[in-house]
Amino acid sequence: MKRFIILTAAALLLIPAAFAQEQETPKMDKRNLVVKEWNTDAKGNRKVLDHVTTFNAEGKKVEEIEYTTDGQKWRKRFEYDQNGKVSRELVYDYRNRLQTYKKFEFNELGKKKIQYTYNAKGKLIGIKQYEYIAQ
Repeated sequence: MKRFIILTAAALLLIPAAFAQEQETPKMDKRNLVVKEWNTDAKGNRKVLDHVTTFNAEGKKVEEIEYTTDGQKWRKRFEYDQNGKVSRELVYDYRNRLQTYKKFEFNELGKKKIQYTYNAKGKLIGIKQYEYIAQ
């Protein structure tokens, strides 16, 4: 009986800890979201656009643009396959001319397996393989 009381008391003490671990920080709803990043000087007088990230109606990143004080530095567009994974990433220069694009293959767990990089004319210029090692 004494053992039962001790086990019951221990279980009651662990229940609040289990609920505390389940609570996560709420995630931002990224559907149709545009995130603008601004740089300012130390006095806060000059505000310059640095980066813009755009998400679609499903909350997937579809475009990313980085700026300099002179204007656009580069732009990336993201395309997705039927499984919701990034299938292509297209990189454009400051004049919106295609520079490179990447295609991706995924493993059975949905993680990147291989990345193929092509120039604007479609010539393969690099391959990156991903390896996942749990320790």
